[in-house]
Amino acid sequence: MTVMETTSTDSCAAPPRPDRRPQGQDSYTISEVVAFTGLTAHTLRWYERIGLMPHIDRSHTGQRRYSNRDLDWLDLVGKLRLTGMPVADMVRYAELVREGDHTFGERFELLETTRRDVLARIAELQDTLAVLDRKINFYADAGRLYERQAYTEQKTEQAG
Repeated sequence: MTVMETTSTDSCAAPPRPDRRPQGQDSYTISEVVAFTGLTAHTLRWYERIGLMPHIDRSHTGQRRYSNRDLDWLDLVGKLRLTGMPVADMVRYAELVREGDHTFGERFELLETTRRDVLARIAELQDTLAVLDRKINFYADAGRLYERQAYTEQKTEQAG
């Protein structure tokens, strides 16, 4: 059973992707998941070891078999990584999902804290972008002024 199969009320971030197999035929090997996600096989196995992706189904030969729900979960984990959420918090979130609906409040707090951190980072990046824009405008104006001066000097030399 996968993380997402332990609760029916928690959905992942992205809508279903059209390039996925139909429900019931969605058995992916680790190499296919690597191709879908861009993650390495090592990372997928590590996620499983630390509890971020527990209960991955196995084939009769012991090979991992991922489902569309597992891919959806990995999409969410990727988004959480982009937020800068610490791995320990992502693992805690996965544990809370597995524990059931009575953990909605704690999940809400964890995601709300991450959201506040993301908004603070966005504000910081917007300030940084404003500084870069000012510098770019300065150099664009300075470059145009330099070109005009060089053109004027060249015309003066040609006339003289």
